[in-house]
Amino acid sequence: MSIKNKLQRLKPHLNSGTSSQERIPEIKTSPEEIPYLDVWTNENVAPYWVDNNYCLIREVRYPLMYKHGKYAFNDFLAAVKEWNKADNAHPLSAKGHQPEDLFFFDTETTGLGGGTGNTIFILGYARVQGDEVVLKQHILPNPGAEVPLFKSFLENVDYTTLVTYNGKAFDWPQVKTRHVFVKEHVPKLPEFGHFDLYHAARRMWKHRLERAKLSIVEKDVLGIERQDDIPGFLAPMIYFDFVERKNPEGMLGILKHNEIDILSLITLYTHLSFQLLNKDEFMSERETYEIGRWYASLGERTQAVESLSAIMDGSAEENFLAQYVLAKQYKKEKNDAAAKSLWENIMEAEGRIDTKVVFDSYMEAAKLHEHKLKDYSKALEYTNRGYKLIEGTKIAENTRIMTDIQRRKNRLYKKMGILA
Repeated sequence: MSIKNKLQRLKPHLNSGTSSQERIPEIKTSPEEIPYLDVWTNENVAPYWVDNNYCLIREVRYPLMYKHGKYAFNDFLAAVKEWNKADNAHPLSAKGHQPEDLFFFDTETTGLGGGTGNTIFILGYARVQGDEVVLKQHILPNPGAEVPLFKSFLENVDYTTLVTYNGKAFDWPQVKTRHVFVKEHVPKLPEFGHFDLYHAARRMWKHRLERAKLSIVEKDVLGIERQDDIPGFLAPMIYFDFVERKNPEGMLGILKHNEIDILSLITLYTHLSFQLLNKDEFMSERETYEIGRWYASLGERTQAVESLSAIMDGSAEENFLAQYVLAKQYKKEKNDAAAKSLWENIMEAEGRIDTKVVFDSYMEAAKLHEHKLKDYSKALEYTNRGYKLIEGTKIAENTRIMTDIQRRKNRLYKKMGILA
């Protein structure tokens, strides 16, 4: 029976609602009985024994000159070096670390949901060792082998410097859940510290990508094209078939899929680092804006101003968005003249950029003229223009906004001695 037919036969498992323990019988194996050991050996896979049970560990090595997408792994080393030279603080900063400190981590599980019924069957990671990137995958040969699986993994990985893709929300909670069942037999699970690239990808490219799925980021941003890749959603069915038949044919495809995921994390971290460090000469104006806005949200004023000032001139939406964030920064610094100039410039783009940005600029300018410049006439003008701009839009459905506008108008009328 072909793999395709077997997958079709196993398809009902995905929607059965039963736990992985109910679907897959526990299998005991003696040291002399590792099925298809010759096939595994040819794929750089070796058993790891704990008492009379084992998991499988696959190891693949890449030279640092190997190129995965836009970058060679040597570029990752350069990115870490640049982080260590930089003064700015950022969640993705590798300052204080060496390249070999970072572990690029990904899992394969029997389902996308949480809970005890979801089993991890591949724990994979890669790190720099000497002049190579060494990638290891810890494989669960049957549901009864979680002790060797977790013991082998936890003995070798630094959990404080994991680089993941949505690992904080998915991968590590899964590790914690499964660890509960074997914690008496394996090393303690420490606190989890990491660099999560998923949220960075969403922030940087949500304007251009349909979804922030890693395979989409690979293709559209990193220049990585997968060949004959097995879709991730088929992984559970292939694993169930492997546990039943022991033949690693299908599992080898899943291991390759997981391998590419992990290598792509290295490329993605490199790319994001070069952008955050202003080392990407091909960065678009929108990406530069997102970098500046990100630094501004972190309170990193120097880096925010540097990025945003580089793209504030022009008539594209990104230029005005950069001015908007810069104006907020200048307001915090009490540089009222600079903030006022930018708000007034944004007002001139009315009808060409996001209405909310223009409206906020009107309101900020109105507050400045009322409270600091004491120019009540100008403050009232900006308030009225802002109200007219949002009249009939969804923004006007916000009761708080409309109440604030009316209160400001009434207050200005009173200060000007005008009856409302």
